[in-house]
Amino acid sequence: MTLPDVVGRPNAEDDGPRFLILDTESVPDGRLLGLVRYSGDGLTEAEAIARAQKEAQERSASGSDFLPVTFQYPVAVCVLRVGADFRIQSIRCLDAPEFRPAEIVRKFWQGVALYPRAKLVSFNGRSFDLPLLEFAAFRYGCCGQAHFQNNRNRYGGNHLDLLDWLTNYGACRLAGGLNLLSKILGKPGKMQIAGDQVYSLYLQGKKQVINDYCMFDTLDTYFVFLRTRVMAGEISLAEEQALVRDEARSWIAARVPECPALQQYLDNWGGWEAWP
Repeated sequence: MTLPDVVGRPNAEDDGPRFLILDTESVPDGRLLGLVRYSGDGLTEAEAIARAQKEAQERSASGSDFLPVTFQYPVAVCVLRVGADFRIQSIRCLDAPEFRPAEIVRKFWQGVALYPRAKLVSFNGRSFDLPLLEFAAFRYGCCGQAHFQNNRNRYGGNHLDLLDWLTNYGACRLAGGLNLLSKILGKPGKMQIAGDQVYSLYLQGKKQVINDYCMFDTLDTYFVFLRTRVMAGEISLAEEQALVRDEARSWIAARVPECPALQQYLDNWGGWEAWP
């Protein structure tokens, strides 16, 4: 069963979200690599990707074969709509169940234009997710007028990158990333899949699995966002815990019949217990 294009449609009287929490997944573009890096070498798309990954791995201190964002395109974008009261309104994996890159990108920028008051919230989005979607807007000729004209200021724009916020805008490293923060809060974090498996899953045609993984990361980002709002004094710790325990968990559980993958998220859900 595939994830519906929209899960949890808001009520008609809803005045729209105040936050759009997003996450993306992407795969390498073998055709572009062939045109730019290996022109004239006669490589297939798969060969161009394999060669580029090998070169990246050799240059990386950690052995990562991850390629620059400019040589990737999105295969999953999940958006979680959140109201001014910090409650979840809906969650959407764009262009489900086909998950066509061009349609994913078009629907993302349409949604941003539809809710100009909503702040974009991401984890490492300034360095990856938004550049991925911005380059894709260039590729497909999508308009994002308000975003490109007003929202690209690192400190005062309409985008909150939680990684930026938590690291004093890059002054320190956050080793462990979103997974670490999620585990601290008792939320699932990484389960059976990690980001370095996305390309392999894509080659196997497992687009739904990729989008489910993207959805899980988006939910984790939401819970990290709530804790940062406690730190910023926008909600109290008691209010955050009520949102998590009474609101969000029930909201997710109610949508398991529509999206069975959410049961995996609930099965790995834990309570927050600070230590030591």
